[in-house]
Amino acid sequence: MTVKVGDTIPAVTLPRQVGDDVSQVNLAELCAGRKVVLFGLPGAYTSICSMAHLPSFIRTADAFRAKGVDDIVCVAVNDVRVMKHWGESSGAEDAGIMMLADWDSELTKALGLEFSVPAIGFKDRMTRCAMYIEDGEIKVLHFEEDKTTCDLTGGESLLETI
Repeated sequence: MTVKVGDTIPAVTLPRQVGDDVSQVNLAELCAGRKVVLFGLPGAYTSICSMAHLPSFIRTADAFRAKGVDDIVCVAVNDVRVMKHWGESSGAEDAGIMMLADWDSELTKALGLEFSVPAIGFKDRMTRCAMYIEDGEIKVLHFEEDKTTCDLTGGESLLETI
């Protein structure tokens, strides 16, 4: 079943690497009593993810914080080291965006947002999405039907709705 507004963010634990340290982040605990923006994308270093989706949240990070958002979280179906290096090379880390690795698609599947494209090696990747969460409850949810676009799920689009 696909996630919808009013659902609770799953209690999935994902790895995060900062420097040489890898920690585990439980999303339900992270979102409890807080305002969190979470956006998911098919994969680090892929074209639309790198040229449009992630940069849109880097551009809008300060505006989200001005609206009281405590954390901005990027999730992709990649390993923790790839997410760390992508965060560093893209400027996401400098913008304060938390880069989490859904390495086994656990969150992706819990949200019902998985898709596969075997011809290019994509298996159980996350459908491009963006959500605003308050105290663990998904208040705003956008996702792209067309996997080749980033119109509804960009930082600016989500910012307008909260």
